[in-house]
Amino acid sequence: MPTTSAALRAVALAASAAVLLVAAAGCSDSGDKETDQEQSKDLASQKLNWQPCPAPSEAEGGGTAPSPLPGGTAWECSFMNAPRDYAKPDGDTIELALIRARAADKNKRIGSLIFNFGGPGGSGITTLPAAAADYAALRTRYDLVSFDPRGVGRSAAVECEDNSRLDAYFAQDSTPDDTAEEKAFTDGLKSFANACEKNSGDELPYVGTTNAARDMDLMRQVLGDDKLSYFGISYGTELGGVYAHLYPAKVGRAVFDAVVDPTKTSEQSSLGQAKGFQLALTNFAQNCVDRGDKCLIPGSTPQEIQDWIIALLDKLDKQPIAGSGDRQLTESQATNGIAQTLYSKEYWELLEQGLDEADGGNGGLLLALSDAMNGRSEDGDYSNIQAANAAINCVDSKERYTMEQTKAKLPEFRRASPVFGAFLGWGLMGCSEWPVPGAWSTPDVSAPGAAPIVVIGNTGDPATPYEGAKAMADSLGKGVGVELTYRGEGHGAYNSGSTCVQQAVNAYLLDGKVPAAGTVCA
Repeated sequence: MPTTSAALRAVALAASAAVLLVAAAGCSDSGDKETDQEQSKDLASQKLNWQPCPAPSEAEGGGTAPSPLPGGTAWECSFMNAPRDYAKPDGDTIELALIRARAADKNKRIGSLIFNFGGPGGSGITTLPAAAADYAALRTRYDLVSFDPRGVGRSAAVECEDNSRLDAYFAQDSTPDDTAEEKAFTDGLKSFANACEKNSGDELPYVGTTNAARDMDLMRQVLGDDKLSYFGISYGTELGGVYAHLYPAKVGRAVFDAVVDPTKTSEQSSLGQAKGFQLALTNFAQNCVDRGDKCLIPGSTPQEIQDWIIALLDKLDKQPIAGSGDRQLTESQATNGIAQTLYSKEYWELLEQGLDEADGGNGGLLLALSDAMNGRSEDGDYSNIQAANAAINCVDSKERYTMEQTKAKLPEFRRASPVFGAFLGWGLMGCSEWPVPGAWSTPDVSAPGAAPIVVIGNTGDPATPYEGAKAMADSLGKGVGVELTYRGEGHGAYNSGSTCVQQAVNAYLLDGKVPAAGTVCA
């Protein structure tokens, strides 16, 4: 286990790759392909001006410029022009930020492999360099490419509230217990949405998944590839599915890992997450029990450990504790921090430590874990990951829940998870005050005639439950979705350390060998 500070940096990376808590099911329309083709004629021939990458912007999370890869390959960055509104091909354009590392073996180069690491709202500009070591085998034959999707980072970023107001927003009670707390909760949602409209109103209608998929096809053309080679993770699988539906003939070799269920509405997805995080927490508790006295959390059964955690959260609901500086740890932030550690079994040790310290009155570690999920740096600056997450989800999903509708759903959510149920149930109201209407309940990802897409489900995934992989494979269509199962813990499979998963994925992306449908990796 790395040191706490190093581990928190890793957690922050995981957060930038997958911000799925309370995420609505992203949706898209079928698009206007004739308009897309017209736009391609004008913009597909643009030449990218690749330059050494600067340090990430504040909206991307800050930090230092990416270091060269082992062997000296430097990261290159550029901007690609894309239409703000694809219905107006001759209208205004926006700049989309791209990053790449060239293939190691130029003689055997296949083309560009485009990554989307999830969110929605995660910056590919910062995530790809940080995770590049995991994909070194793929760089032998591909240029590794990622991007900040529209609304994210350096790509016409959505801006909402300032740092101090975001501190208050994320600290507020997100599981209200009485009328006063309910009003504070809805006031917070309204204030956040109003700030987004004030600061980014011109961009909000255009940041949805459909336009991001169109951007990827324009990117494919500008990069000089006949077909799209793609690696989508978490929300990136939904984006990939929408792309496959819009452009089935342009799908090359593609892999979906940590798969979003395209058949579920935002409510169904949130309920699935409640069950998924509950399963992961139970597995954590069982691990604690198995370790006996070595575990810092009291309890001789998983249920006793869960009851202890619930009691701790109840105490924080009544009285927050010291966190970091003058900031306190609230119940909402503690719940958020707990969920963050369940994205990977590697972070269970941090969860155990954070819970133990919070029981002793020190909420610093759980607060830092929650900050990582919310995109807050140690110096108090926020990236725009949560602003972009809200903007993309709310323009995709048409569901708008009232207070009465939400409260009626809470019993089912609490049954699904005594720890996370109320937290995720109240999250149904996340788009209730949004100024731009949503379009759909679920995306269409059917892609008849597309090349095989490898779809990987992880049986212990808390954020994108395992069942979603089969739903995606079935929805893509016969002969397109090829399901592979990983029996493990955490969010995703390729980066889990499973040699079996990596070999199957590498064999497909590098050599075109499609794994047998139903392959199981332990």
